[in-house]
Amino acid sequence: MTGLSSFRRSPWAVLSLVVILASGCGSKAKNDTFDLSITPAGTGPAVRGRQILVPEPTALKPLDSDQVVVRVSEAEIQYLANSQWGDRLPRMVQSKLVEAFENSGRLGGVGKPGQGLAIDYQVVTEIRTFEVDTSGADVANVEISVKILNDRNGTVRAQQVFRASAPVSGSENRDFIAALDRAFAQVGAEIVEWSLRAM
Repeated sequence: MTGLSSFRRSPWAVLSLVVILASGCGSKAKNDTFDLSITPAGTGPAVRGRQILVPEPTALKPLDSDQVVVRVSEAEIQYLANSQWGDRLPRMVQSKLVEAFENSGRLGGVGKPGQGLAIDYQVVTEIRTFEVDTSGADVANVEISVKILNDRNGTVRAQQVFRASAPVSGSENRDFIAALDRAFAQVGAEIVEWSLRAM
């Protein structure tokens, strides 16, 4: 951890991934728990004859957890100290996308796997980036890849990658989360609108 103070001297200093793995069975300090806002409903066309399934997004291991990722260089990531998501990040993103599609009021039905809906399309997603980059000016970056999969014949109807960034205003943990929330809200709204048009 000798290099940590060189990029940030404030009290919220992030924990090294190595330290977290090594101390997994150690102290059980209380972490601040954060949620994501429900993404805007979007403005795409109504396709009320369609029912969609939103599976849990795939993600690499550093993102497939309840930890908040901070990138300190091109090759190094760390976790935000004393902070965690309210659930594993992919489950949170899935839940918020389902809510956003439902809130749009433009579909016949929206569901998760196991809910028994007769599905027309699946909205298949991969979380590629969901982090605060502190290698320069602190900025939150979110990148999610989306495929619209025809559930009846297995063909991909459309695919696109959505990206958004939001500057971090402040040095507290909640400022980092607020920036991630803004970036995700933009990506979520674009995913909903684009998906409705693609169907």
